[in-house]
Order: sequence, then C-alpha cells, then structure tokens
Amino acid sequence: MTRIGIISDTHSFLDEKVFEHFKACDEIWHAGDFGNIEIANRLKEFKIIRGVYGNIDGRDIRAEFPEQLLFNCEDVKVMMRHIGGSPPKYNPETRKELAIWQPKLFICGHSHILKIMYDDKISCLHLNPGAAGKQGWHKTRTIVRLTIDGNNMKDCEVIELGKR
Repeated sequence: MTRIGIISDTHSFLDEKVFEHFKACDEIWHAGDFGNIEIANRLKEFKIIRGVYGNIDGRDIRAEFPEQLLFNCEDVKVMMRHIGGSPPKYNPETRKELAIWQPKLFICGHSHILKIMYDDKISCLHLNPGAAGKQGWHKTRTIVRLTIDGNNMKDCEVIELGKR
C-alpha cells in the first residue's frame, strides 16, 4: 500500500500545513508550476518526490523534472503532465499520449481547478489537485491524498488549505 500526497501550482509558495497533511504519505507527487527550486528541495527533504515541470518553471526545475512522467505505482500505471485538460477535452498532445501509454491514473495541474473524475472512455482516473499556491484565480488552495493498494486506487481525500 502506497500513500501519496498530490500537489500542484505552488507558484513559489509552500504552506506549512502541507507537511502536516502529507506526514503519513510515502511519496509526494507535484504536477508542475513549482515556482522555484526551493519548493522542490523542501519537499525532497521531507519525502520521496516525483514531479513534472510547469509552464512557469525555469531551467532549474526543468533540469530536474521532465515535461511528462510515466511510472508504475504498485500495479497502477501513472501518467503526469502539467498541462493536460480534462475529460473529454484533453489538449491534443495529452490526448495522443494517453492513447499511446493508456495509464490508469492521469494527473495534471495548470488550470487551478480541482477535478477528480473517472474517464470511462479511456478507463482512467483523471486527477487535478487544484492549486496549492497563492497566485491565480482560484479562491481556495487545495491538495489531495490518495492510496494505491495493488491495482486499487482508494481513500481519495481533498484537503483545503485555506483561502488564496
């Protein structure tokens, strides 16, 4: 069983509450727009981190994190990109990559819109944790916790960190 903390769009702001909410997690997955390398480093000191760079991230983040990440967590194939869209309106590049790799879990950020929904057409859970930072148009900062047990994704929790 693997417990994951999922975060995105920190935009150079990392709420200290994240560490409390993710303390029981085994890994943290960041879906891009870290804002600066210090955010990534603080998360790395705390837990194992996987992530992708976002459109605002500079060379330091891009040197460490790819545009797209494909990996298995237990028996679940995961694909992560910062800019992805959502069912049924994925952006063209994401639609192509989803067809090629056929993940069971797709994680993205960028929109600052919290959205967790199952895409029946491609048999994949789509997850956007919303935005954890203070920049953007969202009103409430959010993160997500998820447990993967074998091929089962369960115990999905949305956590509100407070107002933007």
